[in-house]
Amino acid sequence: MRRFGVWVISRKALREAWEKHPDWEKPLKSWFTVAEHAQWENLFDVRKTYPHADSVGRCTVFNIGGNKCRLVAWINFRYHRVFIRHVLTHEEYDKGGWKNDCDRD
Repeated sequence: MRRFGVWVISRKALREAWEKHPDWEKPLKSWFTVAEHAQWENLFDVRKTYPHADSVGRCTVFNIGGNKCRLVAWINFRYHRVFIRHVLTHEEYDKGGWKNDCDRD
């Protein structure tokens, strides 16, 4: 039996991000709620909810909270799992080190 929505792994990464940046808490919690109820089968479905989501290698990058931060996730559409890889400031995102986690196999 398939659970409703996707399974977000792990909320801990979100919590650690908003502990460093308290103004991110509300938008990250909102993203989490939307994601855990989403019926995403592919990037097209993700973009119905988040039109500015971008595919970078095997990751999807979300602009969160009016572009306050970038959430980098690997989405396994087949098994309905979202693995949060990074929650970054724009400066951290621009350095590009996160891209190593998104290289195609």
